[in-house]
Amino acid sequence: MLEIRQVDTNNRQQKSQFVQFHYDLYKGDPNWVPPFRGDVNIMLDRKKHPFYDHSEAEFFTAWKDGKMVGRIAGLHNNSFNQYHNEQTANFFLFDSINDQEVANGLFDAVVNWAKQFGAETLIGPKGFSLFDGYGMLVEGYEYRQMMNMSAYNYPYYKTLLENYGFGKVNDFLSMAFNLKEFYIPEKVNKVAEIVKKRGILNIHPYNSRKEITADALNIARLYAKSFEKNWEYFPLSDREFKFLVDNVIKMVDPKMVKFIKNQEGALVGFLLAFPDISAAMQRHNGNLTPALIIDILLETRRTKDVSLNGIGILPEYHRKGGDALMITELYSIMHSHVNFERAEATQMAESAKEIQSEMVTFGLHATKRHRVFVKSI
Repeated sequence: MLEIRQVDTNNRQQKSQFVQFHYDLYKGDPNWVPPFRGDVNIMLDRKKHPFYDHSEAEFFTAWKDGKMVGRIAGLHNNSFNQYHNEQTANFFLFDSINDQEVANGLFDAVVNWAKQFGAETLIGPKGFSLFDGYGMLVEGYEYRQMMNMSAYNYPYYKTLLENYGFGKVNDFLSMAFNLKEFYIPEKVNKVAEIVKKRGILNIHPYNSRKEITADALNIARLYAKSFEKNWEYFPLSDREFKFLVDNVIKMVDPKMVKFIKNQEGALVGFLLAFPDISAAMQRHNGNLTPALIIDILLETRRTKDVSLNGIGILPEYHRKGGDALMITELYSIMHSHVNFERAEATQMAESAKEIQSEMVTFGLHATKRHRVFVKSI
């Protein structure tokens, strides 16, 4: 008999069970990369995660014959709903055995919870912030997850959702390339050179992590602003900006990031690249220990792969040579390390057809597709 339990987030054992289920379900899968346990735990911490300053979340687990068989989080993002004038709820952290009854029970729990807020639609997977990654993997199961920049899940998840009545609302594509195949047309190089000479836009290097930290709040605001026209955008609070700074910006390697400034010296574009540390993360099963930190440092020196988790420029600079400047700087980053051979640009919205067409021209090809689902409730 199926039993759905609401998680008491003040109960350490129940929180631990919720977090651990994901690790048990995917243990041994060669393409799964364990997330840092601390990152998941903080999502269940109503005092520490800034999402709870303006919104609500609830967590549920599914049990059969005394054994945990599924989990899910329900989110009601007031900031998003007010900005878009909508009544939506999100689901996130969904995991289940291949059992339709279990999936139905978990989604029913979230739907019933969300209706108390007047929610009319359920959308997901969609997380607590703009940088949690979007969607469920529906193509590209043969590739290893690129760190935790996007989700990895079993193929049967898609069937469980569709059987419950979910349909597609948006897809995000990840595109990859081998350095030997990465081609920059001569006209792109010429545009980049002209832009630099005229001083319309300039590459702004950061020489140390200390410099990045000093400017981190401006970087975080630029990162968020680049999403402003996207359907998933919502305004971030000051504490959410600080959360982004503490968890993402301060961790970047100055040699692997590039920023664009306009003639007035304002940040208008960015390129965030990370050496792929997936292999090290797999070896430590989500436990952030001194041994993992050492292993990560070693992995950054030997990995052949790069994760491009952020390539963005404000819309008004797209046709002023900003895109050309970014591509040439990407080429520079890829040649900055003797081991780098491959890269993956993670999660570009399917609707951005022009950008994807450009990426194909440069030698990139689609490898993964993540889908965000929607259902009227």
